Amino acid sequence: MDRAELKARAKAQLGNGIFQNTWLMAALVCFIQGAIISVASSFLAIANIVLAGPMAYGLSVVFLKNAREGGEIKIEDLFAGFSNDFLQIFLMGLLQSLFIALGSVVFVIPGIIVSMALSMVWYIKIDHPSYTWKEAFAASRDMTNGRKMELFILSLSFIGWILVGLLCFGIGILFVMPYMNATMAQWYLANKPAEVVL
Repeated sequence: MDRAELKARAKAQLGNGIFQNTWLMAALVCFIQGAIISVASSFLAIANIVLAGPMAYGLSVVFLKNAREGGEIKIEDLFAGFSNDFLQIFLMGLLQSLFIALGSVVFVIPGIIVSMALSMVWYIKIDHPSYTWKEAFAASRDMTNGRKMELFILSLSFIGWILVGLLCFGIGILFVMPYMNATMAQWYLANKPAEVVL
């Protein structure tokens, strides 16, 4: 499935317009997630570390459900990471950030490579709740093997939208984030390995 089709599917799942109810709810979810992380980290730096994984997992739950089922965006799904295997989800968030940071310290490109390699961990954990962080990371690396450049170009394809969002006093970014997240969820569904039934 090419980029245009993935993005078209993402738009369709969001209602095909930024002022449609589904897209507006998705923007609200992205705003709530960002606000919680921002407010918490402004009080205690460690709060950002604790919340990063569960909130990233919850955001992925919201958009993966929407990609599969369409329809209603539920704010309560954003907090699923606090009740679904919190310890592993916390470790995933912590270690994902650490590995990307270490890669970026070496040079920008290794950081991007690590980021793309681990970009599917949340969707994988959602579909495989029993996975440990190691298993989710390994599955994401396998899934993105040979596809990192494809994912990177897909991410870059939103630059125009982001620039327009920034021109709108930054508020427009809230409408870009649902589009990006929905498209990544579509990429996951289009590329996830078929489940083996024994």
